[in-house]
Amino acid sequence: MLAPNSTALILVDVQQAFVQWEAQGLRRNNPDAVSNIAKLLTAFRARGMPVFHIRHASTEADSALRPDRPGFEPIEVAREHPGEAVIVKHVNASFIGTDLEEQLRDGGIKTLVIAGITTNHCVETTTRMGGNLGFDARLVSDAYYTFDRIGFDGAPESAETIHAMTLSNLSGEFATIETTDTVLAALISVAA
Repeated sequence: MLAPNSTALILVDVQQAFVQWEAQGLRRNNPDAVSNIAKLLTAFRARGMPVFHIRHASTEADSALRPDRPGFEPIEVAREHPGEAVIVKHVNASFIGTDLEEQLRDGGIKTLVIAGITTNHCVETTTRMGGNLGFDARLVSDAYYTFDRIGFDGAPESAETIHAMTLSNLSGEFATIETTDTVLAALISVAA
């Protein structure tokens, strides 16, 4: 059950830099992730439930996520509306160096529905910390994605494998794994 007065949508790093990476040829998983993020955002807004937009402002000199670069901007379907919180972070975890936890606690939020980019970086780190801080973290498995990469041993790792392993690592101990459909169904049942 997702109680409307104590549940928030947390959108992690839904930013243009990742669109740029894909345009440069990096392959990702979950092709419907951004449209699922848009569905979640529409549903939360329709019910007047809180939404928190997390943006990564890199301090790395050559990062596409620097605040003075176009990659810092949100993907348009996830742009904030007036009154929605925008939290700017400089590290992977959305709770470090920000007032996110304070805003959530002040708002009576107990459940976090988490989506965004990328699975094995800021989404995973934010989910782990949210669970460790005592929030009921709900990770929406089809509303975030990652990219293929080369592993520590030099072997290629697919985005699908990285995504699945992240889900396995987080399931149960740090978060409940959801889908866009299960979250939307829970929101409909609350409204009924």
